[in-house]
Parts: sequence; C-alpha cells; structure tokens
Amino acid sequence: MEDQQKFLSPVYNVKAVPIEKIKANEYNPNRVAPPELKLLELSIWEDGYTQPVVCYYDKENDEYIIVDGFHRYTIMKTSKRIYEREKGLLPIVIIDKSLGERMASTIRHNRARGSHNVDLMSNIVAELVEMGKSDAWICKNIGMSADEVLRLKQITGLASLFKDEEFSRSWEA
Repeated sequence: MEDQQKFLSPVYNVKAVPIEKIKANEYNPNRVAPPELKLLELSIWEDGYTQPVVCYYDKENDEYIIVDGFHRYTIMKTSKRIYEREKGLLPIVIIDKSLGERMASTIRHNRARGSHNVDLMSNIVAELVEMGKSDAWICKNIGMSADEVLRLKQITGLASLFKDEEFSRSWEA
C-alpha cells in the first residue's frame, strides 16, 4: 500500500495556498491573448477553479513556483471579485522535480492543450443556435467576436442559422 501511495497522481492532493506564497517561473514561453484571458476570467467566475495550478515547493524560500497554470494564477491576482470569492487561496498540486524536468513538464502541459478544430467549433455554434442561444450569448459565453460567430455559422452552410439575422439591402439593384 505504501508503494501505491507513492505513485498517486498529484491531483489527489490539492492544497489551498495563499496566492502571496506562489511565484511564476522564469521560463514559461506560453502567452495568452487578452480576449482569451478575459474568457478564462469568465470561466473561473462562472465555474470556479476546476483545475489546480501545478507547482514545485521551494523549501529554502518557503514558496511555490508555478510549473503549469500561470494564467489561472494571473486571473486570481488581477480579478478582485475572484480573489475575494476564493479568499486569496489558489488550489495547487505539487510535483517534486528538478528544474530541467519542471521545464519539460511546463512545455508538455502547454503543448498538450491542443487547438480547436474549426469544423467542430462551427457544429457547436450551430447546436447553440438551434437551442435558441443568441449570437450575443454565444459571444459572451464562449469568448468569440460577432465576426467569429458569423464565420462559423457560414461554415455550416445551414440557412436556418441565419433566420433571425438582419441583412442590409445595399446589394439589391
């Protein structure tokens, strides 16, 4: 049983740590554009923290260094409403690895997230429209501009997705 405990995934040991004891690493190449960061803030506000931040515990300085989750950490530091709701505590898990291993882990986490497939996203937009969700609702809740929603609706080729749209008559003779 002791050997089994040794190999449990870190996610089984989530800790709530004051944000002031958490520090960013100096090597993360990942950047998030402002619209996606705003969407992350909305996601955390609406759904709470659903994934812990991965950290290394630096015993010498009594602080936690981020391996993965820098943007979730940033949201708590910059969103007063989330900081207050969470009482300044960030959910973290700890991995105990050397600096090189932590760097590799950061890159693996970043690259494993993948990207959204345009066809699948257009199908999701189509389903949301068919459920009666407005373009404004879609824009707000999945972090898209009105132009992105329009383009995804066009990809599906379903005229029914445009039934409530206002169109300019400027093209008519």
